[in-house]
Amino acid sequence: QVQLLDSGGGSVQAGESLRLSCAASGDSINYDCMAWFRQAPGKAREWVAQTLVGGDRTYYMDSVKERFTISQDSAKNTVYLQMNSLRPEDTALYYCALRRGCRDGNRYPSYSWYHFWGRGTQVTVSS
Repeated sequence: QVQLLDSGGGSVQAGESLRLSCAASGDSINYDCMAWFRQAPGKAREWVAQTLVGGDRTYYMDSVKERFTISQDSAKNTVYLQMNSLRPEDTALYYCALRRGCRDGNRYPSYSWYHFWGRGTQVTVSS
């Protein structure tokens, strides 16, 4: 079993930055996929970024590619999402999620493929 604790959300102005953290505990997460999803009120949950834990493969949704960076600190068993140049449309509840057994390095953009979830951290961007 794995427990995920996501944090780092807040309220910022457009153009500012936030860094989200997802700390994993329990089993090893090496070679699993960690992703960030977000869900705005009244909208479907959407995949934002993904990384292979212990590897260097990363993926992003198109609208965040030049602004967000997913990274990891294996010593801390933590994955980060650095969000720069935030826009009001980035406002959402952000969740980290873990998919076990991800050595193939493929993209997994559907929430149904993930086995463990954090509780979410709210990001609000005002114009």
